[in-house]
Amino acid sequence: VWKHAKSEGHDDYGLLVSEKAKKYGIVKELENAVEFKDGTIILQFETRLQNGLECGGAYLKYLRPQDAGWTPKQFDNESPYSIMFGPDKCGSTNKVHFIVKHKNPKSGEYVEHHLKYPPSVPYDKLTHVYTAIIKPDNELKILVDGEEKKKANFLSQDDFEPAFVPPATIPDPDDKKPEDWDERAKIPDPNAVKPDDWDEDAPMEIEDEEAEKPESWLDDEPEEIDDPEATKPEDWDDEEDGEWEAPKIDNPKCSEAPGCGEWKRPMKRNPAYKGKWHAPMVDNPNYKGNWKPQQIPNPDFFELEKPNFEPLVAIGIEIWTMQDGILFDNILIASDEKVAETYREKTWKPKYDAEKEKQKADEEAAGLPTGLAGFQ
Repeated sequence: VWKHAKSEGHDDYGLLVSEKAKKYGIVKELENAVEFKDGTIILQFETRLQNGLECGGAYLKYLRPQDAGWTPKQFDNESPYSIMFGPDKCGSTNKVHFIVKHKNPKSGEYVEHHLKYPPSVPYDKLTHVYTAIIKPDNELKILVDGEEKKKANFLSQDDFEPAFVPPATIPDPDDKKPEDWDERAKIPDPNAVKPDDWDEDAPMEIEDEEAEKPESWLDDEPEEIDDPEATKPEDWDDEEDGEWEAPKIDNPKCSEAPGCGEWKRPMKRNPAYKGKWHAPMVDNPNYKGNWKPQQIPNPDFFELEKPNFEPLVAIGIEIWTMQDGILFDNILIASDEKVAETYREKTWKPKYDAEKEKQKADEEAAGLPTGLAGFQ
């Protein structure tokens, strides 16, 4: 259930996830579509994980134009989006998503392109502001609390999975490795011969013939004896429970002697041991290296000067989360970085500073080291 509620500790309101273990969805259509042309586009919003985030999302979906007749009531996880941006945590997943659904100009299919190595989600329960700056020169910047955490290029082969631009060549799927192709760099020396004195059957260890039994070794004493203080329980029935036997304890005589029971010579490493003989390795005269199929032109290759981002026509929150207390606030789309910066300084920073002060006071009151209160 969505609620318009105050953030903990101050009077700033936001959109609140109020119940645990539920799916949430809400969408707001924009008055005018946001077009990606020759200017910069900034996506920014604040979120506060007041009860932490063990498993769930706190991201936004920026929807592309929907099918004719679509209404906000039909918004769900299948509603096509252009960009998905924001925190997501569950198990080993901990990242600030940035995903673009881009239309392949050759196939016409939409493909999800995920930012590689995105920033991690802050581990505290304070308000944080997330900013994505999309520039016309194909540069992307991800800021957390106004600090740059990730820079990427939409056309780089290393920054998105899969890359926006497919490789120009691909391995030939019909190419086969020749039967005589030898990938072994080293081979056993075919001319090597096992030495005559190499005994493969010699054991690794042998008895130490020089060892002598200590004079005070107690051959006739067992290592364990019946506990002399143990008595048969009064309710023990030999017919039902079997013959009673006293529990065993360590023989106290053995603790005062070098040892008890049968003495055996200790084992030592066999100086004659060599193990199984193997011919030494030599360079393989027939070595050809690791075989790879030949490269052929990629039939799905296309050139791209810049991604063709779909217009943004609505902003939606569609999440499933095990935590309540997630608060969204100050969702902004701008074309001027100064505008986004001003919002951070005037709306986010005062809240964050107030929350930090309260956290510090709570830590001092609880006797915790500074910086631990409020962490998940």
